[in-house]
Amino acid sequence: MRVFLTGATGFIGSRIVPELLAAGHQVLGLTRSDAGARTLEAAGAEVHRGTLEDPASLRAGAEQADAVIHTAFDHDFSRFVENCQKDKRVIEAMGAALKGSDKPFIITSGTGMGSAALGDVAREDVFNADNPNPRALSETTGNALLDAGVNVSVVRLPQVHDTVKQGFITPYVAIAREKGMAAYVDEGRNRWPAAHVLDVAKLYALALNAAKPGAHWHAVAEEGIEVRTIAETVAAGLGVPARSLTPDEVPAHFGWMAPFAAMDLPASSALTRERLGWNPTGPGLIADLEAMDYSQVAAI
Repeated sequence: MRVFLTGATGFIGSRIVPELLAAGHQVLGLTRSDAGARTLEAAGAEVHRGTLEDPASLRAGAEQADAVIHTAFDHDFSRFVENCQKDKRVIEAMGAALKGSDKPFIITSGTGMGSAALGDVAREDVFNADNPNPRALSETTGNALLDAGVNVSVVRLPQVHDTVKQGFITPYVAIAREKGMAAYVDEGRNRWPAAHVLDVAKLYALALNAAKPGAHWHAVAEEGIEVRTIAETVAAGLGVPARSLTPDEVPAHFGWMAPFAAMDLPASSALTRERLGWNPTGPGLIADLEAMDYSQVAAI
C-alpha cells in the first residue's frame, strides 16, 4: 500500500517509516520543511508538503494514498485545548478524502480515553466520551467518521519513551530542572503507563495490517509506573531532591502541566496483544530515564 504518514519526521513517525518500508509499503511522508524532506528522502520515503494549520494540504496527501496513519500533533501543551481542536479539523479533512472507500485511517489518541472512570485501568473496548482530557475530541471526531463509513481505528499512546524523550515526562524533567526539585503529589502513588518508541512503531504497522474499523489499540508495555518512582529517578539524574507537594502547591509548581500531575492513568494492552500479536520488547521507562543524559535538554 501507499501510506500517507503525518508526523513522518517526528519522534514516533520517524520510527514508523522503516517499519512500513520493511513490510513492503510505500510511504508518503508529511513535512513542512526542506530539512524534513531531505530526511524522508534519505529514509526511502516520498515527500508531501503540508502543515497541520492547513487541513487542505493534508486532505491532498490522503487523496494520494491507499491508507493514512496520523501521528502528527502540535505538542505545545500550553495550548492543549486549541491544539486538540486543530487535530479535529485535520482528522475531518483527511477523513473526507477517504469517504466512500475502505482505505484504513489510523488516528492517534491517549490511553486515558479507555478509562470508564478516573483511576480505572484503561481498556481497548472502552471509550469514555466524558473524559475531561481534551484529546477525547480526536476520538469523538473519528467516531463521527466511522459512522459515515470511513475505516477509522485508533492507536492510544501512553508515555512513549527512549533515552531522549518520554512523552509528558520530557516537560516534567524541564520543570524539575527549572524548579530545582522533582515533585509528585501527596504520596505519588498515581501511575502513568509507558512503552518504548520502537515498540510503538511496530504497533502502528500491525494496526495497519489489521485495518479493523472501530478498533482501539493500546501501545502499552508497562501498565503503570508510580509517579513517585519517576520523580525519584529524575531527581537522581538531575542531582536535585524529590519532594511531595500538597494539591494546593501543584498549580504554582507545574503550571500548564498541573492538571496532569496527579492523574492516575493505568492502562492495559491485553486485547491489543491478543488480537494483533504485539509483543513489546524494548527497555522500560525507568531504565531509559536512568540511561538518559541529563546534561542535554530535550526538545518538547
